[in-house]
Amino acid sequence: MFRGSRGGRVSQAVGGGDRGANNFGSLRVLFAILVVLSHAPELADGNRSREWLTQVFGTLSLGEIAVDGFFLVSGYLITASYRAKRSFSDYVLRRARRIYPGFVAASLVCIAVVAPLGGGDVAAVSPMETVLRLSLLLMPVVPGAFEGLPYPMLNGALWTIPCEFGCYLLLGLVGTARALRRRRRYLVLLAGLGGLLALRRLYLPVGAPGDGLGTLSEMIRLTFMFCCGGAFRLFGDRIAYTGCGAALAVLLLLPLMFSPALAEPAFAVLGGYLIFWFALAVRPNALSRMTAQVDASYGLYLYAWPMQNLLVARLPGLSPWTAAILALAAAIPLGFLSWYLVEKPMLPRRPGGSGSREAGDALTAAPALRP
Repeated sequence: MFRGSRGGRVSQAVGGGDRGANNFGSLRVLFAILVVLSHAPELADGNRSREWLTQVFGTLSLGEIAVDGFFLVSGYLITASYRAKRSFSDYVLRRARRIYPGFVAASLVCIAVVAPLGGGDVAAVSPMETVLRLSLLLMPVVPGAFEGLPYPMLNGALWTIPCEFGCYLLLGLVGTARALRRRRRYLVLLAGLGGLLALRRLYLPVGAPGDGLGTLSEMIRLTFMFCCGGAFRLFGDRIAYTGCGAALAVLLLLPLMFSPALAEPAFAVLGGYLIFWFALAVRPNALSRMTAQVDASYGLYLYAWPMQNLLVARLPGLSPWTAAILALAAAIPLGFLSWYLVEKPMLPRRPGGSGSREAGDALTAAPALRP
């Protein structure tokens, strides 16, 4: 439960009480929609220059902002989840039960339904390779699917899921080293990741997760964001979320967004403050109250990419923005089906014998921005 206090600070107890007393649900939905909108022009012809935020700042896209936001929020909430764990194995099992069912179901739907519609040869799929890829949280592959498109991937958005699960495991190691109880150790870790982030821009490809070095580069970025989110949690007793603070964060962030070298760390700190101010200090809205119990954002993310690419493949010349709207119209109900039929049944029941299930104490998974 998150409640503001007279001094402008925010209580950070997680779980119990009024589960809708924050705006994390609205943020999840917003980030997922921004991903779809950001993908729209690039999936159509491979040209990112038409993407709205890229046109303004020339650095981060709306999609990258959204995925960074997902990892910041995930780091915050998963850190809280880890600190409330019964055991390390309990923590890992809960995270696996939240990630794997939706991922596996969406991957199988992509292979069995989307791939044939996108020109893929399902008969050429190796069952053993498919099982291995599913177990490692790797995106499904069907030969010929979406061949000839700018991004011929069956579901290119899935590349960030193993990154997020890797962050979960890293957090477990950090917790085992007691860095979550000794905040100076955590700051050393964060400083080290900040150094890697700086070196990444000098020596690794940026925004290109399709190859080995590109994927490593993006993993460094996302791990830094995740751990920054954890820092907001660990140092929450020293952070005051106020309207004046939010306004100052905006004023400081906007000019820094024009700098390729500073945009990402600036968003991690200043954008992170804005995200958690909105989540914790602003009165919860109706969407947040609804999504406290029904979270379709993971499913929306899982199914949006294949819907968009399928529209590009089957309806040449379709406006990217029309394709984005149609993809949302298709992915939203699929997200609800994923929640009710796949994700929710796998969540652990709340203690106390009420029979209800936990809605999940963290983001399900961060959507990918760039293929």
